[in-house]
Amino acid sequence: MTPADAPQLRPDTLAVHAGHTRSPFDEMSEPIYMTQGYVYPTAREAEAAFAGEIDRYQYSRYANPTVTMFEQRLAAIEGAEDCFATATGMAAVFVSLAAILRQGDRLVASRALFGTSITTFDEYFANWGIRVDYVDGHVNDDWERALAEPATAVFCESPTNPMQDVVDIPFVAGLARGAGALFIVDNVFATPLGQKPLALGADAVVYSATKHIDGQGRVLGGAVLGGREYVDKVRQMVRTMGATMSPFTAWVLGKSLETLGVRVKAQAAAALDLATWLDAHPKVAVARYPLLPSHPHHERAKAQMTLGGTLVTIDIALPDGTDPHGPEAKAAAFRFLDALQVVAISNNLGDAKSIATHPATTTHRKIGPERRARVGMSDATVRLSIGLEDVEDLREDLARALDAI
Repeated sequence: MTPADAPQLRPDTLAVHAGHTRSPFDEMSEPIYMTQGYVYPTAREAEAAFAGEIDRYQYSRYANPTVTMFEQRLAAIEGAEDCFATATGMAAVFVSLAAILRQGDRLVASRALFGTSITTFDEYFANWGIRVDYVDGHVNDDWERALAEPATAVFCESPTNPMQDVVDIPFVAGLARGAGALFIVDNVFATPLGQKPLALGADAVVYSATKHIDGQGRVLGGAVLGGREYVDKVRQMVRTMGATMSPFTAWVLGKSLETLGVRVKAQAAAALDLATWLDAHPKVAVARYPLLPSHPHHERAKAQMTLGGTLVTIDIALPDGTDPHGPEAKAAAFRFLDALQVVAISNNLGDAKSIATHPATTTHRKIGPERRARVGMSDATVRLSIGLEDVEDLREDLARALDAI
């Protein structure tokens, strides 16, 4: 199926068929082209390939047929002109910005981000002479102030990791255009099926394909999607720096996309069910899930998202007077985590297996307590990634763990 066919089909069909070009053997499943290089019939054709006179595969750091299959399939689902796959999700985040930022440029980013993204911006981009200005991403007035002056790039997550703030993507997109900036959205929590940032006005989308796209804990991968001219800048940079996706990983991820809709829709339904139950539980101070009516950005989420995602973030209820950033809060969260029997303690998300994470001591440890507090995260915060287990088994497991606090 060629990309030209994509607009005629719906996402679940594209996830099964897009990007699959059969070899002369007419195999049913997508082939894996496990090769580092390619053979030329003549020296002149090799010269023409490297001169850019003809379009053909040259070296798998540049492009590979199996990786192309995955890129075209994901681009079709996303509704993007182009896609480039990377070795990891953080490679995608890094190169999505590094391909366009230069010394003296300005990046405006949401304050609520994955901890390693913040480290990248603060410890690398800032040291390279790139100005990084942070805003509270869910506050439109903050974006208006920050984008009243020119910028090169704007970056946010929506919903955010782990507190699930929802950014007004169309609003920020308009401001970014006015400031001359390219607007990039990390869409990992929402998934390609739950939110379409490009349709909402963003210029580019990044994914850690490790999460829902694989969704089965097997491989690392990332992707940058957007307009062809922008993605080609990303492609040229990664071809040089080398953080490209392997053919085997691309094959795994391409096959994973075939079940993305089935998995994510079931996980999102279970997440909403459990979020509703957790939000009313006496041992839970608050449960955050975008499609819960109690969520502070519920109306915005309904306008932008067709699925609420697979993550539920809770704050353990603490006795009156307990410091939520102190050792007693951490101990309460640890008692909850250690009592889980079905849900695994890990730092991943979007997996078929349910996962519980303590962000303050793992994924967001490096940003420090002050920055965690500023985005609403405490030592009593636990991020739950809801998998494909029976929802009643998960409810019973969570109930037992809450009783153990």
